Amino acid sequence: MATLRFGCVLLAALAALLAAAAGGDPGKIGVCHGRVGGNLPAPEAAAALLRSNGITKARLFLPDPAVLPAFAAAGIDLTVGVPNENLTFLSAAGPEGALQWLRSNGLAAGPVAGRLRYLAVGNEVLYNNQFYAPHLVPAMRNLHAALASLGLDGAVKVSSAHASSVLASSYPPSAGAFDAAQMDVLRPMLRLLADTGAPFMLNAYPFISHVGDPANVPLAYALGASDEPVVRDGALAYAGLFDATVDAVVAALEREGFGGVPVAVTETGWPTAGHPAATPENAAAYNGRMAERAARGVGTPRRPGAPVEVFLFDLYDEDGKTGAEFERHFGIFRADGVKAYNINFA
Repeated sequence: MATLRFGCVLLAALAALLAAAAGGDPGKIGVCHGRVGGNLPAPEAAAALLRSNGITKARLFLPDPAVLPAFAAAGIDLTVGVPNENLTFLSAAGPEGALQWLRSNGLAAGPVAGRLRYLAVGNEVLYNNQFYAPHLVPAMRNLHAALASLGLDGAVKVSSAHASSVLASSYPPSAGAFDAAQMDVLRPMLRLLADTGAPFMLNAYPFISHVGDPANVPLAYALGASDEPVVRDGALAYAGLFDATVDAVVAALEREGFGGVPVAVTETGWPTAGHPAATPENAAAYNGRMAERAARGVGTPRRPGAPVEVFLFDLYDEDGKTGAEFERHFGIFRADGVKAYNINFA
């Protein structure tokens, strides 16, 4: 039994090292910094706020020239989004055009390049931006080639963030399967991820699943706070939708022959207003659980030894967001830097 336990410890340590080598440290929580707001603090203040709370990873949704140098100077590792509208150029321009894009956005050299860990090429393209779908993988390939020409391909991984709707089946998690209509894009993308050691990026929002179907997604299950398992899948049990969603993606990856590709959750969070379930207490419970599991380096039932890298959405409320009222209330901090609720990132 001692030998078995020692072997499990070694496997868990190896999984953590492999995940770190893929571009990030899964043992630390990251935070998204959306900028669709009119009352946002200066980038230097945002960077200082992150560091003062022990947060050293951030996701930016575009290469914002005001934010990048401030965050890099503060020693924050960067996941930088490549906007969907840039994909047609990057697809057609080849590696030289991609290199030009990196240089023009300050990502090719200097302190920013030194802190760059991921390029998230496009955001939820297969969900609501089908026009860009044919350009997605060529753009990813060109950016990877451009990074390789700079000697940065080992430190910077290229992927793309997907909505959970990329799955055609997710229940039970072992039945996870990608949408067949998207496989012409997904198959070459998965091959690229596997070949370059990059993760499959997922945006997962149990809150939105609860809002859309409260009868089948109870609040406690969405929060990951069920006292008893809600879903049993063979020998595996799930008390929270987050784990079930990640494992459905893992099952889909395995189904396509890419079980070695890690999963990184590039957005998840819980709002504080705009819906009866959107309260500071629920946000503290959900986001606090995400931070705690990242600190402990826990995996999921299907991959217990593989920590999941997670980025919480969002640093501040964004009053310029469109859509449902709750979309404007995901901020973990108020504009004055005070926490919107009690949460520990240690």
